[in-house]
Amino acid sequence: MRSLVSAIIAATSLVVAVGCDSISTEDSFGPDLSVVGGELAHASGGGQYLVTLGSEELPGRFSFTANHLPNGKTTGQLRYVIDLFGEHVEFHGRVTCLTVAEEDGRAWIGGEITRNSSVAEPYVSGEIFEPGKDIWFRVLDSGEGAAAVDRTTFVGFEGGGGIITSQEYCDAAIWPDDNARTWPVTAGNIQVR
Repeated sequence: MRSLVSAIIAATSLVVAVGCDSISTEDSFGPDLSVVGGELAHASGGGQYLVTLGSEELPGRFSFTANHLPNGKTTGQLRYVIDLFGEHVEFHGRVTCLTVAEEDGRAWIGGEITRNSSVAEPYVSGEIFEPGKDIWFRVLDSGEGAAAVDRTTFVGFEGGGGIITSQEYCDAAIWPDDNARTWPVTAGNIQVR
């Protein structure tokens, strides 16, 4: 049974890459930052999301807040959890960068891992999953109303898609067409401004 779980986890290394996008100049654009309430940019959210891999549905939970301030600093916290075929994956972090494209409802958030509470391999033992290492994700605020479905990625890590640091991830602001590698928020909300 353990070998089956290991094989499934190995086969789903895609989940590691869910939040990791490769850099492509045609997929990226610069941020459109405007001053809102003393912040240059803000993104926050929380709730549940659902990753679908083939016929498998992997439920997750998330919460985050990110504020880019006029003094150049970015502050906030993040928490991402996913049930990876019955095994718990959970990361907590301190937000250090944020890029917002408000007109599109998109935000790229990066930071540093402060706690890894995962029990599923490979998230338990790799150096890139340790506190102090970079972590990132991106979100979509689709607006309000019943038809609006916000979206999030899982988190990405150092080296994913050729990206090394959270700041590099925020600066690249990669968003593939058709919301690739993002997952629907099934309960909760995301706000980007």
